[in-house]
Amino acid sequence: MSISADRIAVSTWSLHRLLGTTYPHDLSTHEVGPMQETFGEGSESLLGLPSVLANHGYHRLEIVSFHMRSRDPIYLGELRDQLRMAKVRLQTLLIDAGDITDPVHGARDQRWIAGWIETANELGAENARIIAGKQLPTPEALERSVTALRQLADGNSGSSVRLVTENWFDLLSEPAHVNYVLDRLEGRIGLLGDFGNWRGPDKYSNLEAIFGRAELCHAKASFTDGELDTTDYAQCVSLAESAGYTGPYTLIFDNDTPSEWHGLAAERDFILSH
Repeated sequence: MSISADRIAVSTWSLHRLLGTTYPHDLSTHEVGPMQETFGEGSESLLGLPSVLANHGYHRLEIVSFHMRSRDPIYLGELRDQLRMAKVRLQTLLIDAGDITDPVHGARDQRWIAGWIETANELGAENARIIAGKQLPTPEALERSVTALRQLADGNSGSSVRLVTENWFDLLSEPAHVNYVLDRLEGRIGLLGDFGNWRGPDKYSNLEAIFGRAELCHAKASFTDGELDTTDYAQCVSLAESAGYTGPYTLIFDNDTPSEWHGLAAERDFILSH
């Protein structure tokens, strides 16, 4: 059975050269930081992106929090309107900072993340991705993660925004720790599985061990001299499907070549023909 086009999404991370500017996070404040031309001047704004995406045939979007220039209600309303008019679903707000397992700043970071979950609700996002923690997976750090994630879920109770975390950073660097945290949370936090976060000889078996419970997927591919590594990508997509994954594939592209739109098209076409 082929994978349908309505399961394809795009992250703003994959279009960071098109957008150019970012707004770095300061976890001590809820204010958005000053604009930086991190990837150059850029040629498109986040408000203009939904219609451009739709013109390229994409109708699901994930927004990285540092691509948002404002959290003002008026700006959020404008972004919602642009998504609605372009018929693009805001699949996920990726809350891209904070360490709720930090023994010193964990509580501060948890409050900061809670504020961004509120923003996800205001935007009408379907999901909000939270980093489970960046510390080494000691029993104490894992417990801090479970406690903080449970509290964040409590604060989001009754919302239509589904909270998810990702197999990312030291804390969730292997299947046992991913499964431990998710099991302790008893379904209150979902999983976003990322093809590109794990490497090494056990990459495929490790991904296979978690994708049966994944609700979202960052489908990152490797490129060499502008050419898609089809062997790796085929294995990743195959293991996800074999594990029972039925969610969307969010295309992740961050190579210098080919261009962003060409790289995304190569990933999309490969998945759809898989």
